[in-house]
Amino acid sequence: MRRRLLAVLMLLMGAAMLLLSLPLAGSYASGRTERLLLQRRSEAVRFADLADRVRTRADRTELSAEIRRYAELYGAAVVVVDTTGHTLVRAGTGPTASAASAAGDALRRALTGRSTEQLPTVRPWGPDTVVLAEPVGQDERVSGAVLLAAPTDAARRDVSVRWSLIAAGALGAFSAAALAAVAIARWLMRPVRDLDRAVEGLAAGSLHTRVVAESGPPELRRLRQHFNAMADAVADSVGRQRDFVADASHQLRNPLATLVLRLENVEPHLGTGPGRDEHARALEEAERLEVLLDGLLALARVESGTAQPVDQDVSRAVRKRVAAWEPVFRDAGLELTAAAVPDGLTALALPDAVGRFLDAVLDNASKFLPPGGHVEVRAVLRDGEVGVRVCDDGPGVSEEQLPLLLRRFARAPEHQNIPGSGLGLAIADEIARLSGGRLTAARNLPHGLVLELTLPSL
Repeated sequence: MRRRLLAVLMLLMGAAMLLLSLPLAGSYASGRTERLLLQRRSEAVRFADLADRVRTRADRTELSAEIRRYAELYGAAVVVVDTTGHTLVRAGTGPTASAASAAGDALRRALTGRSTEQLPTVRPWGPDTVVLAEPVGQDERVSGAVLLAAPTDAARRDVSVRWSLIAAGALGAFSAAALAAVAIARWLMRPVRDLDRAVEGLAAGSLHTRVVAESGPPELRRLRQHFNAMADAVADSVGRQRDFVADASHQLRNPLATLVLRLENVEPHLGTGPGRDEHARALEEAERLEVLLDGLLALARVESGTAQPVDQDVSRAVRKRVAAWEPVFRDAGLELTAAAVPDGLTALALPDAVGRFLDAVLDNASKFLPPGGHVEVRAVLRDGEVGVRVCDDGPGVSEEQLPLLLRRFARAPEHQNIPGSGLGLAIADEIARLSGGRLTAARNLPHGLVLELTLPSL
């Protein structure tokens, strides 16, 4: 947006400079041409007056000498003709080919008693010569005309110098205006950029992000105050919700543990009738509720945002968790392998992020894969990110269920009776998000499931 704003301002200022400079340059060229006309016309009038007084050979000789001196001094060409166009006196070279047409027009007007009243505008690139004519005599007593072809070198030089000054002034004014535009754009956009960063941080889950910029126009300063007030309200509401979940989970654990203990103490006093089966099912539900409360408490702690990302040795974490889960998989009749994990893989993430991810995924695999299944764990570095990938060859899930895997309490209908809280992958996804990474789920062809944790590399 800043670039677009600067582009618009530069375009407007450039147009303003052109609209001011071009008329000024044109006005000076026209004025310099008018001054050249007045200078050369006064000289042509003097020659016409001398030609009108020619009566004898001596007068013509004097006129020829006067015209010759003028032509040599100014590099001009002067021609005196009679009413038939016959040349009477000539000095200097005649008009150039480019000025021949103008010379003919000026001569015809002069023989009718009209002086040259306008010259083509002199610009740096031309014309090289201007032609003007003055009648000899007046009204019906016109006896000829004086043609004066004057060079425009001095006039073109003056116009070039003045146009250069105008261009330099316009460029200087444009540069100063551009600097002012940059400062104004920075002043306007600084609070917008800060607000954008704050919105991005708030959307990413950083509830403590606030806009701190104090500069900018009053409207943006009021927007900053409103955004900070909104962020405070959102943070307070989310914090209260998380505190409630954490407090409720924590407070329910003690009575639930007591309930489980009492159910276990009742078991010896039960007979062999239907009551024992009901007691077993009640104890399973109590233990399931205990697991669920532990998951909710863990999720509340992760979402609280109190933990900050730290350096993670991904290679060591993968090897450690795979070694810890190998006995569990062996007892379940499953195979767990780790592909060649390169040394030195490090990432920035919440404490034990890789371990928590692997615990959640491998726990699900040990429960849902049929005997004889195979799970492979792989860690790779690509495009500045560290990826921890877990693939299995189990039945997997359908395309419709893939988006539901990372949701809280999401369980497939056929897995409702398998122990678990349905929060493991949701907690891992929240850990990935707060670490600046992501957790993705996909199908493993020809069958199975792929879960990958991606973290920013150091």
